[in-house]
Amino acid sequence: QVQLAESGGGLVQAGGSLRLSCAASGRTVSNYAMGWFRQATGKEREFVAGISWTGGYTYYAASVTGRFTISRDNAKNTLYLRMNSLKPEDTAVYYCAGSADGGGRTRYDYNSWGQGTQVTVSS
Repeated sequence: QVQLAESGGGLVQAGGSLRLSCAASGRTVSNYAMGWFRQATGKEREFVAGISWTGGYTYYAASVTGRFTISRDNAKNTLYLRMNSLKPEDTAVYYCAGSADGGGRTRYDYNSWGQGTQVTVSS
């Protein structure tokens, strides 16, 4: 497994932007498909965005399409999530995840997880 550590969360006003980062260590992250998930208080962890191991294929949840952009820099072993036009409903703990099996849209497709970073969007 790869060790993952998120950063970049914080408090932002609605309409604002944030960029989350996820630093990987332990194994070469370029061998892993990666994803971002989020979990709001009292809700299930949900898929946000995914990216192939090359970065050439990306996919998103409908709720964030057009507002969020996932990217990766394999030379830096880092995954990113650029979040624009943030809404109060985007408030959650955001987790990055790694998959040795190609990734997917469910939490069960991933076997490495970070500890999460809090994103709070005020109205």
